[in-house]
Amino acid sequence: MEDIHSKAIKKLDDFINHDLPQYSRDRNYDFGITRRNNVSMLSKYISHRIINEYSVVKRSLDRYKFNKIEKYIQEVFWRIYWKGWLEHRPKLWNDYLSYSVKNVDNEVLEKAYSGTTNIECFNDWVDELKSTNYLHNHTRMWFASIWIFTLDLPWQLGANFFMKHLYDGDAASNTLSWRWVAGLQTIGKHYVATSSNISKFTNGKYRPNNLNEDAEPMESSMTYDTNELDFINLNSGNKNLIIFENNLDVEFITKIKDNYENIYFALLSNDKRVLKLSENVMTYKNLLVEDISKKFTGSSIMVDDELISLLTSNSSFDVIYPFVGENLSFINNHSVSDHLNFIYLDDDIHCLQFCKKVSLILKKIYRRLLKI
Repeated sequence: MEDIHSKAIKKLDDFINHDLPQYSRDRNYDFGITRRNNVSMLSKYISHRIINEYSVVKRSLDRYKFNKIEKYIQEVFWRIYWKGWLEHRPKLWNDYLSYSVKNVDNEVLEKAYSGTTNIECFNDWVDELKSTNYLHNHTRMWFASIWIFTLDLPWQLGANFFMKHLYDGDAASNTLSWRWVAGLQTIGKHYVATSSNISKFTNGKYRPNNLNEDAEPMESSMTYDTNELDFINLNSGNKNLIIFENNLDVEFITKIKDNYENIYFALLSNDKRVLKLSENVMTYKNLLVEDISKKFTGSSIMVDDELISLLTSNSSFDVIYPFVGENLSFINNHSVSDHLNFIYLDDDIHCLQFCKKVSLILKKIYRRLLKI
């Protein structure tokens, strides 16, 4: 049976060879679950770093010139940008996790969760999300806009709902995309779903007539200071390595594995998560961890208690950095060891430091990775 990493590489190569040239033209259309070749469908692999963003970019540029596939490269870089932006402002993640529900119409909320609103397209997207654990990116924007501006529900609960059901749920991309739709990420700039836009990009399948198309952006007095990143790879000499399920970078692990006597893979159960995941998503994550761990002889998979025991011991260990999100929060809440050392991809060390504002992506990140 083909392993997951090989399957991801094959899917990437198929997309590059057959569909990437048309990506810019067709990417905004949601043709339905039976026709997805206008997008790469790689997000569930990239979000767990079965293949990482940099490899996707470099592999694409091995086949085409930059100006032919620039839009796709930009979309991949948005993932890097969101990741870096949140790294500079980790308090935002903590605030999101600690959000407490108040002044919510519970009847509307339950109808949204169950897909029984009076908006047909929204209901269908809820069903699709729960059954396939995926939504087209443009549809995610429509969904979030309807959730926030038409149903008048908190963006945080919508972001939770996506994280619960998406195979590709990513702390940075998901949280900040919902904030962007609301108008909180880029102050005063929000995204409002319109009937005409939904109709156009679903090829006339949907034309809702009951959307709030005149919504104003949300406002917030909360601002976040920008932290400088101190990412650096130290030669710790540690012989134990911990790898969480959202950074299963096969190429990177292969490169460093001989430095370690013990390699542990970790997947938090729902009991240890603030944001609870659906059974489908937990099953998928388990499959990824089991499959990738088999590639590394002698590695093992840790359960929650074993992981906590190691984090609270005097043992020395390295951790492939899991980024701001559920796994890093778990480490910060449980680790008492002075012997924990994070290790990073060189590309992350370089690129994430510049993800404070969008203009730096073009100036710094493109120049390094695209060599232009």
